[in-house]
Amino acid sequence: MNIQFFAPEWGNTLPFDTFCANVKAAGYDGVEMALPFEAPEKQAILDTLAAHGLQLIGQYWQSLEKDIDEHAANYEKYLRNLIDARPVLINCQTGKDYFDNAQNQRLFALAAALSAESGIPIIHETHRGKSLFAAHVTKHYLQTNPKLRIALDISHWCSVHESLLADLPDEVALAISRTDHIHSRVGHPEGPQVNDPRAPEWADVLDAHLGWWDRVVAAHEQRGTTLTITTEFGPAPYMPSMPYTQMPLVSQWDVNVHMKNLLQQRYRNN
Repeated sequence: MNIQFFAPEWGNTLPFDTFCANVKAAGYDGVEMALPFEAPEKQAILDTLAAHGLQLIGQYWQSLEKDIDEHAANYEKYLRNLIDARPVLINCQTGKDYFDNAQNQRLFALAAALSAESGIPIIHETHRGKSLFAAHVTKHYLQTNPKLRIALDISHWCSVHESLLADLPDEVALAISRTDHIHSRVGHPEGPQVNDPRAPEWADVLDAHLGWWDRVVAAHEQRGTTLTITTEFGPAPYMPSMPYTQMPLVSQWDVNVHMKNLLQQRYRNN
């Protein structure tokens, strides 16, 4: 099998060329990010990625509209814009937690049609506030859509269920079996991101996440398929910060590179 590591563009404040140079130097294979609609700006991003030998995972997060018809129209517009860039895959924060089954199923069907039309894999992220916000809800959608594939950001479920998911083994197992992409952020029962995964007080929480990711890696190793991982610790205010100054407690970049190195070392023989 092959494991490829991607850096999140989320939180970057540097010129994009400098950011890409840093990403390449850190040993990443590519960048996960959304793309603008403006053709010159979009092409400049793609040219810069190519110049640094970096791949692209397209990211859709703009699921903002409450009206399902408007939502679906914009969903298709954003996905087609990403498809045009020919990314490795597209990771979608699809739907809403308050959409009913039929509404979210409509979006899954639309994504499946666009994927079949384009040949670009389109997968759906487990994310608070979105269609796959909780383990039991995701189980329903996976059971009713045998071809649905996901990006597993299990940190969100730790927060939603206020636990390390010990009472949801079947839900977690099904999700792991359908995972094509990982967001390797570490969550905990009171939030989606620990302040620093290197700190010893988070050892048990980190070990739980490593155990879930190990199972995803094992499944891909058995199938001989490529697994992509984005080290997606986020910036402040996702990253805990100091009061008043709002200074982040740790460096987002340093934490993400640490997670990449940790997982590369862990899976070096896979």
